[in-house]
Amino acid sequence: MTTVASFSIDYIQYLTPDGELVAENPPPIATDFEKLKSIYELMVLTRVFDTKAVALQRTGKMGTYASCLGHEASHIGIGAAMREEDVFAPMYREYGAQFYRGVKMSEVLLYWGGDERGSDFSGPEHDFPWCVPIATQCMHAAGAALAFKLRKEMRAAVTVVGDGGSSKGDFLEAINATSAFKLPMVMVIVNNQWAISVPRKKQSSGKTLAQKGLAGGLPSVQVDGNDFIAVYSEVQAALKRAYRGEGGSVIEAITYRLSDHTTADDANRYRSKDEVENARDFEPISRLRKYLNSQNQWSEQQENILLESCKKDVDMAVEEYLNTPKPAITDMFDYMYDELPHDLAEQRAYALKLEEEQ
Repeated sequence: MTTVASFSIDYIQYLTPDGELVAENPPPIATDFEKLKSIYELMVLTRVFDTKAVALQRTGKMGTYASCLGHEASHIGIGAAMREEDVFAPMYREYGAQFYRGVKMSEVLLYWGGDERGSDFSGPEHDFPWCVPIATQCMHAAGAALAFKLRKEMRAAVTVVGDGGSSKGDFLEAINATSAFKLPMVMVIVNNQWAISVPRKKQSSGKTLAQKGLAGGLPSVQVDGNDFIAVYSEVQAALKRAYRGEGGSVIEAITYRLSDHTTADDANRYRSKDEVENARDFEPISRLRKYLNSQNQWSEQQENILLESCKKDVDMAVEEYLNTPKPAITDMFDYMYDELPHDLAEQRAYALKLEEEQ
């Protein structure tokens, strides 16, 4: 018997849950404290925003919302590693990455408030809007990456998928396209352990999800998704390979969904409180704060000032959202077809009549 090939998946971690730097030769970002402090501030802002967004939904001021609680290091690590000219194809909870790239908090609220004008967000115009159909954003990113290659542009496409989404054909097809055409593409699996109510152990018997990338011939690695330094460094390294024409990569970021899947979900029905509380010991914000504290780069006074500033910024975004005039009811009909089919034309006229009668 001859071994045709053998593979392994490396696990990357630089910061322990206690905020200790464990690597002998950490990447430069580990000692760039001004950068790390700005990242920490954005992580805290994202969490304050997330808490407020859930409250808005609970009080009937917004529709269903997908929380990002516990994902801050994974998401902001992705956004911070990208260049502006790269393309980001998110799913529906990567707010930290999008905030880093210039999306406004009020625009996120508009979207989840049912106003599609929120999808016309700030930041790079070439980034894709939120994608609720599971994993289809992976194929969108592959298409963008193919365009970059054909145009000989030194740009890359970055997409995110969940552990559940990594079981979808769209994700696997995107891996195949990236491998076959050697596309400049980075695919990040944010493994938060739960595909709505389906635990990771029931989704796949594989030891990792990153190995799905190996099966397609792509360099693949697993990182501690609660360690900003690890996520940032590996995404940056994958992007550099893409810029050099070396093709795509898959990164599995291990984290935990501390919230319900969305505000339409009740996670208490399928997972224990002990599991969630244990996961809080590994969450990303306290980890980075402990590290900054240990390096005398952060203080309780700075923390209090930051929290107050974040609260004010989020409140301003909420006011902007709440005070935005509602879109015309006909908007839902006017931007899909050049000429409306007769049944939708009838519905449009009826909707307009109802609005005028109110």
